[in-house]
Amino acid sequence: MTKMNQRPSASYPPLHLGVRAHDFGVLPLEELLARVKHYGFTHVQLAVRKSFPDSVPNMTGLSPGTAHYLGNAFRQAGIHITVLGCYVNIIAPDPVQRAEALDSFAAHLRLARDFGASLVGTETGSVGAGYTKDNFTVEAYQAVVRAVRIMVAEAERFGATVGIEAGQNHPLHSAPLARKLLEAIPSNNLQIILDCANLMSPDNSTRQAEVVAEALNLLGNRIAVVHLKDYKLDNGKIVIVPPGQGELDFKPILRYMKYERPHIHGILESTPESHMADSIAYLKQLYEEV
Repeated sequence: MTKMNQRPSASYPPLHLGVRAHDFGVLPLEELLARVKHYGFTHVQLAVRKSFPDSVPNMTGLSPGTAHYLGNAFRQAGIHITVLGCYVNIIAPDPVQRAEALDSFAAHLRLARDFGASLVGTETGSVGAGYTKDNFTVEAYQAVVRAVRIMVAEAERFGATVGIEAGQNHPLHSAPLARKLLEAIPSNNLQIILDCANLMSPDNSTRQAEVVAEALNLLGNRIAVVHLKDYKLDNGKIVIVPPGQGELDFKPILRYMKYERPHIHGILESTPESHMADSIAYLKQLYEEV
């Protein structure tokens, strides 16, 4: 019999799994909610224009009515919107496009409460079209700092949080750079969305354990959400695959989620519905083992 103050060995927080809503494609609202619940997801990352393009003619045209309507529907279904996804290029080289991107992000921050979300997330984008070595310059990183500083100031006004995700081919492409950004903008309204697969490259894939450990150590309690996807190295290129189909060792990530950040939300990403059941089972089994 367990003593009063002794924690049972099996008493640990459950794995809170969610999913990017648009990984189900564009569906009617009720069907989307049913699919999310069918797989047992407790929360979602919702990129409104990707899931409901007819409701958002343009990103800055997102209305409080749309936010309340969708937020209320998810709440009634018992599904939390953990991340309000806003896929914009915050460092677009064209000043008009860059201003539109920042305006779009600001609109999402202002309406986050209507959605029932607190975190609005994005990657940093690119200073060129697609992949360019110009993303790896000091100037590109400084452009990220300028943009994120504007975003965080807006988040502070509305009691929301900016979630920034590092990724290869972006100016913010490593955990040390993400840590540097946090130090450059010392606000708790700035947090990190950690995606370890996004940190892997053909050059560092042989040091995977080191890269993951560095990210968890440097970013620690500034990680608000964990994205869960896998990768494999194919002909010298990183190819993203569903969890369990690639080379990423999820154990240190799940151990961090289980013991260091209990109840932190994990979001399944880049996983077609045909692979969801297997990926969920794979992650849950590993979570039990760590």
